[in-house]
Amino acid sequence: MARVTIRIDDALYERLQRRSRKVGVSVAELLRPAIDQTADPRGGYVYTTQDEILSCVLQTLSILAASVRRRSPETLEQGMADARALLLEKGLLSPDEQP
Repeated sequence: MARVTIRIDDALYERLQRRSRKVGVSVAELLRPAIDQTADPRGGYVYTTQDEILSCVLQTLSILAASVRRRSPETLEQGMADARALLLEKGLLSPDEQP
């Protein structure tokens, strides 16, 4: 098994130790799932503290999309195509996820 050594702020390490003690695992065991998720070969989503904001934005956009779909399906289709192109350009959508 390979070994990774990183330097982190003392305060962060203390928080990690407290969290690991609460759940009954070592700091390494606590961090392995996050590292594994970060290295996901499918380019999957990595949790951030901004998830609550993202959740609100997604809900708002879903409501907007439902409204646009009722009024103009063609506009919704074009908007979704534009969104996919922007996501692909920013590296947030893998090329194999293209329709």
